Amino acid sequence: MAKYSPTIGLEIHVELKTKSKMFCDCKNDPEEKRPNVNVCPICLGHPGTLPVINKKAVESILRVGLATGGKIAESSKFDRKNYFYPDLPKGYQISQYDEPLVSDGELAGVKLTRIHLEEDAGKLAHQIPGENKKIDFSLVDYNRAGVPLMELVTEPVIHDAKTAIVFAKELQLLLRYLDISDADMEKGQMRVEANISLSGKEQGTGNKELGTKVEVKNLNSFRSVEGAIAYEIERQSEILEGGGEVTQETRGWDETKSRTASQRTKEEAHDYRYFPEPDLPPLQIKEFDLQTLKNKLPELPDAKRARFKKEYGLSAEQIEALVIEPQFAKYFEEAASEFSAFSRQGGVPADHYDLLFNYFTSDLRGLMNEVRVSTESLKFNPEAFAHLVHLVNNGKVGSRAAKDILRKMFETGLDPEEILSQENLGQISGEGELSSVAEKVIKENSSAVQDFKKGKENALQFLVGKAMAELKGRGNPGILIKLFRERLK
Repeated sequence: MAKYSPTIGLEIHVELKTKSKMFCDCKNDPEEKRPNVNVCPICLGHPGTLPVINKKAVESILRVGLATGGKIAESSKFDRKNYFYPDLPKGYQISQYDEPLVSDGELAGVKLTRIHLEEDAGKLAHQIPGENKKIDFSLVDYNRAGVPLMELVTEPVIHDAKTAIVFAKELQLLLRYLDISDADMEKGQMRVEANISLSGKEQGTGNKELGTKVEVKNLNSFRSVEGAIAYEIERQSEILEGGGEVTQETRGWDETKSRTASQRTKEEAHDYRYFPEPDLPPLQIKEFDLQTLKNKLPELPDAKRARFKKEYGLSAEQIEALVIEPQFAKYFEEAASEFSAFSRQGGVPADHYDLLFNYFTSDLRGLMNEVRVSTESLKFNPEAFAHLVHLVNNGKVGSRAAKDILRKMFETGLDPEEILSQENLGQISGEGELSSVAEKVIKENSSAVQDFKKGKENALQFLVGKAMAELKGRGNPGILIKLFRERLK
């Protein structure tokens, strides 16, 4: 048993998907490549300028609070968090200190401390000198400065990296379902910081006191979160084991070396000299219609998981493959509705939804990945896709032909019945035509015939495969198996 018990809390920053920045009307465009284009005197911190609160950003935080069962404040305010860094044009950040918009709440079994709203900083680009250059320098891009930023803080109730990853992924999914952020970690739209401390396990000492907290920044992927937590647990354990003391500090994660490195001693709240933002009025939450915001919440991931299990009988793994992307879940659900309508009255058995799932996640997703298109960009709708799977389900189209038809649909947008007619891809189920092919295969494969008669079932699949090749994939495999068995008794 490990000697020390880890305690982990997460602080997660998320850039919100609003049209304009937090306190000015500059465009909020994370894809802008030209530096310092989306800037103005307000977000650049020019003297005499006055900020104005972005109402849409406030609503976004309230929706997250409602979705996680948090306590919505009756009133809130913004504060100045004072520190100097080149990417912070004002010399302070407008944030929230003692009156956050949301407190408490829970997600993926992890209790939340608070959710508040602030503005993002700019980005620094460090120029490394070349072989013949003596001068190095840094550039700053303020396009991101002033972008609405949600900060979510968990309670220190996480005790392993796996739980931290599950929580972070579920938060990312929730944000996408609420459509308030793409939360793309590679693009810096969701940034995770982990606070990690070790305490001695209780061994008759009654020691429940938490250890010294170390904050790790620069975690821009789930793999980095997992690696940083694992490394810090090991590093702090070695310090304590050697009789040393862990220093409270901020450390950065070095992805290439898979280790953390010290950046600075950890600041306390008083170091930032928080005080109420004098240029912004306090927020009265009664001015926001919370009931309407709650009523307009979409079906959230957990509710969708439960419903997909009940309605479609899919496994947990299958459901997760759909729910993980809101648009995938939407497309599958619409296709399932149409598939049920095409099938017998009252719906279809759950295992037939497996057929729809397999064609969607394997064949259709495979085509989409080839050219990197989304479900919204497909040339055919869910009804046409469900129609194709129905043709497979009722035996009119074989699995090999279905793949060819689907590719043709993907390229042209044509209806599956139209392609079936044009390409003559219908499944052959007539025993007369299939019998002649079966007899031909039997005559040409005497070795396999003998193997089957000796009890080798694999030989039957070999013969069926030969027949399907003769029929260019259009034969009904069930009827072919029946015909071969009858002839090889």
